[in-house]
Amino acid sequence: MRRTLVPIEGNNWQWIDVEGPTKEELQELAAEYGLHRTSVIDSLQPEHLPKYEVIGDGAFMIARVYDADAHREADTIQEMTNKIAVFYSGKYIITIHRSPSNLIEQVKGKYTDTGIVKKPQDLLIRLIKAVFSTYEAPAQKLAEELDYYEEKTFLNQRMPPLTKGLYHLKRKATVCRRVLRLSEVILSNMQMIGFQPTEIQDLKDLYVHVETQFEEVNDGTNNLINTYISLSSQRTNEVMRVLTIFSAFFLPLTFIAGVYGMNFEFMPELGQTYGYPAVVVVMLIVTLCIYQWFRRKGWL
Repeated sequence: MRRTLVPIEGNNWQWIDVEGPTKEELQELAAEYGLHRTSVIDSLQPEHLPKYEVIGDGAFMIARVYDADAHREADTIQEMTNKIAVFYSGKYIITIHRSPSNLIEQVKGKYTDTGIVKKPQDLLIRLIKAVFSTYEAPAQKLAEELDYYEEKTFLNQRMPPLTKGLYHLKRKATVCRRVLRLSEVILSNMQMIGFQPTEIQDLKDLYVHVETQFEEVNDGTNNLINTYISLSSQRTNEVMRVLTIFSAFFLPLTFIAGVYGMNFEFMPELGQTYGYPAVVVVMLIVTLCIYQWFRRKGWL
């Protein structure tokens, strides 16, 4: 579906938005506006990573928008983000995407319908800024999830099973960080097409802010995973320590009981009147000796 969001009449430039195009529709669009063939092919590939190309007096770029409706356990670039291809020149901006995009509608309602943008440069920088802004809410949400897992790790008496949740948290932060790192090429090239330095700096500030948030979540998740594994090992060692102490107490007692439980006719002390109480006393003495020895070693 092709829509003209900003008509050329009265503006000397236009904004064309194309949603879910077929190959034939894109070929017609390429012939009408003189778009490069390989760039049109790139715009059809849903898994394409962010890129920037200078084409004549314009540019072609691919940005990836965070999908707010992505599945909770989505952890790949294709599952978590949607692609938007942008063709730019001094006379037009063409945006191409496969599925309906709230970002396009937000930019249209906030900037073009209100007449704030007067030039295609103004629209392009606001489009890229809106793309980076889609990562702010996910970064905040991942930071809140990290706080939740930290609380579960350090404040619970029993170690809850958090490995799956921590894995997805790390994967999401890593994927978003990777997309932003790949998108840096767009920032580094936009200064070449006539933007105001203040506008570029504002866009860079937003990029650094979001990228730093994901970096902090990623580092925090790595540290928490290492801590979680260490605490799990420590608690396992504590359990093994207690079981070992019990075994150390009962091993000599089991040996004594086993000796006197053998069914031989001639054994010492079997005919003694105080044989049983004597053996019990010996067991108590052995237990006390083991206890004192453990205390002296600092194991209790």
